[in-house]
Amino acid sequence: MSQRSDRDSVLVSTLLVKPGELAAELAQDRPPVLLDVRWRLAGPPGIDSYRRGHLPGAVFADLDRDLAAPPGPAGRHPLPEPAAFQAAMRAAGVSRGRPVVVYDDGDAMSAARGWWTLRYFGHPDVRVLDGGYRAWAGAGLPVSTDEPGPAPGDFTAEAGQMPVLDAAGAQATARTGLLLDARAGERYRGETEPVDPVAGHIPGARNVPSTGLLTDDGRFVSDGALLDRIGAIDGPATGVYCGSGVTASVVLAALAMAGVDAALYPGSWSEWCSDPTRPVAKD
Repeated sequence: MSQRSDRDSVLVSTLLVKPGELAAELAQDRPPVLLDVRWRLAGPPGIDSYRRGHLPGAVFADLDRDLAAPPGPAGRHPLPEPAAFQAAMRAAGVSRGRPVVVYDDGDAMSAARGWWTLRYFGHPDVRVLDGGYRAWAGAGLPVSTDEPGPAPGDFTAEAGQMPVLDAAGAQATARTGLLLDARAGERYRGETEPVDPVAGHIPGARNVPSTGLLTDDGRFVSDGALLDRIGAIDGPATGVYCGSGVTASVVLAALAMAGVDAALYPGSWSEWCSDPTRPVAKD
């Protein structure tokens, strides 16, 4: 597979952590930093879930505030500014020399966004709790309502450590490579659009709904099934987009686990459809 990235060999083998494995690591002298990034597009706020119960020692990170910049011309969830992201991560206790594990409720969307954003800004060791909070609690592992005050971290955000596309790059990838649309099929086909003002997809994109890469309980499907569900990777370059750059991160994580280096279009459909001169496909 030509797009396997040797520099990400460690990433591929360690992207996911199982609840039992994480519990053992948390019992060690230097446990990983835990980030609770639970989030729902239509609410309720993730902080409410965090306050009702979270992994012991976890710090809440808000997707809208910490993992994205305010909505605007660049889309509904543009990438955060390096200084803002660095400040948020340091306040959460994140340091470059200490592993980070991110988790959500179990749909992998916001956890994958947290994984990708930390990697984009240069953290070398970030993993996703497979199955999220549901898997942890379902395994009978302890939860807490205490809100820790971590010692400030020393993480330095250096943008550009993961590949990205702008609108022109996404269009070119759809023409000459492979551009994947991670949204639900009905949104891709333009049958409905509950969030953005225009329905449809970028011409030439292939639909790979992120939900198809997860089991019913929110875990990633087996390594052998990932590329079977994604389909043939047959272009010189691969890019992924969704509505606003969140759900696409699930597909990016799956591709990374399968050894495929792919780029995120952060603005995604929310940026693409804001320009009426850009073409829209419905099929």
